[in-house]
Amino acid sequence: MTKRTNLSKASPWISAAVLFLLWEGIVRLFHIPEYVLPTPSASLEAAWQYRDAIWMHAVHTLYTTLFGFAIAVAFGVVLGALVGSSKAIYIAANPLLVGFNSVPKVALVPVLVMWFGIGTVPAIITAFIISFFPIVVNVATGLATLEPELRDVLRSLGATRTDILIKVGFPRALPYFFASLKVAITLAFVGSVISETVASNVGVGYLMLAASSKFNMPLVFAGLLVIAAMGIVMYEFFNIIERRSTKWANRANPDG
Repeated sequence: MTKRTNLSKASPWISAAVLFLLWEGIVRLFHIPEYVLPTPSASLEAAWQYRDAIWMHAVHTLYTTLFGFAIAVAFGVVLGALVGSSKAIYIAANPLLVGFNSVPKVALVPVLVMWFGIGTVPAIITAFIISFFPIVVNVATGLATLEPELRDVLRSLGATRTDILIKVGFPRALPYFFASLKVAITLAFVGSVISETVASNVGVGYLMLAASSKFNMPLVFAGLLVIAAMGIVMYEFFNIIERRSTKWANRANPDG
């Protein structure tokens, strides 16, 4: 059982190593030019060579992403609670939410630039608008799946609608909520980087755009690797919180 547990913990590192080895081997075997597809070793070398610039831009991207994500969480929880607890609000708001989410977010960036100018604000807003929808949907679903029989029993015991929502509805919706956070944080990175490539002079997206204009593909892929690493770290952060907060919602693994 210990060997199986250790193998399970090591499997992400093993799969990543295999991916990088395949990538390296394919590029070298077929002699793919570096300006088309650099090797992982060249990308890592570029990451080290430009580490100071990458660090500065990565910190800015992380800041804008987390700022937009925090707004999305606050807005998503409130709106999700309204939609999930009221059928009338659900009927009224659902078409608008679906329609807004269907709009390509990259098409909104020029509009945001016209309103707020080039810089951090459009990146924060783009991170927000691209990540709030999963939170709204999952919170609303978690609240809407509360059994009608349970509601009736609680009301017969004197619980108000607010009591049911806060003391029963929200705890029951926690697994849905944390699932949405893991999806939303990765989307928030996508939103901020999209905005940085279109309308910013700082951030990993801007760095990648500047590098691609000089055909410095190792630096472009170094930026991609940095974004991927930040996304993985934030995803795992919320995954750990989820496991500790919603143990009651997960059945024990019979295999240990």
